[in-house]
Amino acid sequence: MIICDRQEAIEWMNRYGCEAHPFVFVVNYARNCTLIEEPSCSDTLVYNFNGHTNEQAATDASCPARTPLWTVHPCSFAHYLHSFGLVHRHLLRGDSFLANLTCATPVTTDCTLREIYARTEAPYKLWLKNHFVSFSPESFVRINGRRITSYPMKGTIDGNLPEAEQQLLSSPKEKAEHATIVDLIRNDLSMVASHVRVVRYRYISRVNTCHGPLLQTSSEIEGLLPCDFSQHLGSILFRLLPAGSITGAPKTATVTLLSEAEGYDRGFYTGICGYFDGYSLDSAVIIRYVEQLGPGQMLFKSGGGITSQSDAASEYQEMIQKAYAPIR
Repeated sequence: MIICDRQEAIEWMNRYGCEAHPFVFVVNYARNCTLIEEPSCSDTLVYNFNGHTNEQAATDASCPARTPLWTVHPCSFAHYLHSFGLVHRHLLRGDSFLANLTCATPVTTDCTLREIYARTEAPYKLWLKNHFVSFSPESFVRINGRRITSYPMKGTIDGNLPEAEQQLLSSPKEKAEHATIVDLIRNDLSMVASHVRVVRYRYISRVNTCHGPLLQTSSEIEGLLPCDFSQHLGSILFRLLPAGSITGAPKTATVTLLSEAEGYDRGFYTGICGYFDGYSLDSAVIIRYVEQLGPGQMLFKSGGGITSQSDAASEYQEMIQKAYAPIR
C-alpha cells in the first residue's frame, strides 16, 4: 500500500492513468493523506465498490446471526445548538448559502468493524483495519470513456412518516438545499469537463436501516472530459475535492466555516474512495462512517445540510437518525 500526500497522490494517479494500471484509492477529507493499492486481496483494506471487490479471501464469514447491540450517545442538544448557531449566523450574513454540519456520535456496540462491514449492504463498502468502516450510498464521480457523471445526494427523511416522499419533495428547505448542491456540482464539473448538464433532477432512493427506512433525493449531472483525461486522472479528481455535497456553497468559505463550527477532525469521513480498472473509474463519498476508538467503543460521524431556513431541532434529529447500522 502506498501512503502519500496530495501531490504524490496526484502523480501516482496520473501515472497509473497513463499506464491503464488498475488501482484502489482512499483520500481523506483534508486531502493530505491518500492510500493507493493494487486491487488484490488484503488483510488491511477490504472493499466492494459496485461489484469491484477484493472480498473473496478477506471477508470474515464467521459473523454470528444475532441482533447486535447498537446504542448511540449523541451530544446534547445544547452542544449541537452552539455549532448550529455559529453556522446559521454566517448563513444569515450571506457568508455561505449551504453548510453541511457534521458531528461525531459515540456508539456502544458488540460488533467489530469487520463484522459491520460483512453484515451491511451498500453500493460502496470499505473497511480499513483498526481504523474505520464505511457503507456509503453516495457516488462521487464515475468516468466511463470520456463521460464523467456525478450523483449528489442531498435531502433525507424518515421513510416511516406519513406521506414521507411527498413531504421530502415538497419541502421548501429541502428544495433549496438540493438546488444549491446541484448548481455547485455542475460548476465543479465544468472545471474539468465540457457540455455539462443535469440529466435527472431530485429522484428518490430508499435506504433500509436498523431503525427503519430513510428516503433520500439525488440528481445526476454529466459532462465530457478531454480526450487525454486518463493522463490527468489524479489532477481531475483532486480539482473536484472536497466533495460539494458534504461541504456546501460557496465551497472555500464554507469549508473554513465548518472547521470552526465542528471542532473535530473528520479524518477519512467525507473523503472519497474508489476503483480504477484501467479504463473506467467509480468512486464514492465516504459517509455512513464508523470509526474505531477502542473495544466496543466507536464514533459514528454524520451530519446534514444547513440553510437559512433550517430548524435546529429538526437538524439535530436528522443527525442522530443517520447514526444507524444497516445490519442484516
